[in-house]
Amino acid sequence: MLNQKPAPSTDTEYRSPVIRIEPSPVAIVALLILVAGLWVLNRLLPVILVLVAALIIVGTISPAVRWLEERRMSRGMGIGIVFTALTMVAVLILTLTIPTLMAQVTTLLDLEPALRSRLAKWLAGSNLTNPLAELLRNVHSGDLVRMAASNAYEYSTRAIEICAYILSSIFLALYIMIDRDRLRGGLFLVVPRSHHIRLSRVMLNLETIVSGYIRGQVITSAFMAIFVFLLLKACGVSNALAIAVFAGAVDVLPYIGALLSVGAAVSAALPHGPTIIIVVLVLMVLYEEFESRVILPRIYGRALRLPSSVILFSLLAGSVLLGMVGALLALPVAAAVLMLIEELRVELPGQQEQAEDVEIRERDDRGEEEYERRAEGMPAEQAAAIAVEIATDRHKEENTLTKTDAPG
Repeated sequence: MLNQKPAPSTDTEYRSPVIRIEPSPVAIVALLILVAGLWVLNRLLPVILVLVAALIIVGTISPAVRWLEERRMSRGMGIGIVFTALTMVAVLILTLTIPTLMAQVTTLLDLEPALRSRLAKWLAGSNLTNPLAELLRNVHSGDLVRMAASNAYEYSTRAIEICAYILSSIFLALYIMIDRDRLRGGLFLVVPRSHHIRLSRVMLNLETIVSGYIRGQVITSAFMAIFVFLLLKACGVSNALAIAVFAGAVDVLPYIGALLSVGAAVSAALPHGPTIIIVVLVLMVLYEEFESRVILPRIYGRALRLPSSVILFSLLAGSVLLGMVGALLALPVAAAVLMLIEELRVELPGQQEQAEDVEIRERDDRGEEEYERRAEGMPAEQAAAIAVEIATDRHKEENTLTKTDAPG
């Protein structure tokens, strides 16, 4: 017989290795700093949003102020004219919409019993909708008023807070516009001199992105206002102009703007019978769908140079992360990120250098050499002005070449 050796112990043969993770002190400190930074960022989020809103206002009105400066008007006078004009437009919109909407709400409250009874009678005609009719008969306008009154304090506090943030953004934008040269000089002091031209190009492109975004908002709001006005006029609805202005103003709000505009138009059509209500509701819903699927991608795609897929994804991501504010900032932030990747020459995975990239790099080097020669020995404010001038000239040159090379 063959002698069989005992099988080796499984404890010694199949012992799994022990993995120990021992982070270095530097990694621990970096993690703590990251956590602390995220906490501070979360606490300062309202302040950051106010700053971002102020910068958007600055980017919006800067082209108008520059246009006035080119016509030999002082910068202070130009800023005053632009801010005064915007204030008058805002007051005009509020004057046209708020009293009419309040009167509309009062009228609806007066007509609510008759409208509710008519709707309940119509729903009671079917066995499927009969439970809804019973529910409507048991609902009274007084209950809704009491519910709204119970939450009035919370809503008013929130409204005052939002108004305070808006006013803070406006005044901060005004201070930034007035003290532009000093602030720009301070920014250039903390950036290495070899990157001043690139910084100027980034600032110029950010201004272009913001102005394009605001221009797109104005166009879409104008289309909405015109459509609502024509629709309500064709249906014989009163106060069509005020409702149209309100619909155009709230159209800038992603998602909730559609609900407010449709709700305002349908509410104005309620006293005119079910046929007008259905026509207004169906046409408003169709237009909202057309705007979101066709108008928004085309307008913002051209103004911000964003593909339609990026526009839709940015709106969804912004709304999930920061709600309505995130949805409002999603498109300019997405365009700014793509611009920074291009201007900072970030090499993406799988990207190969093209002949155009070599030409761009050579133009960057020539621009930096020209800036070093012209800004030598100058203070930060004057050096910043020279860098912006060089970046502006190059931007105009590139736009001219793009239009020349464009087909047709």
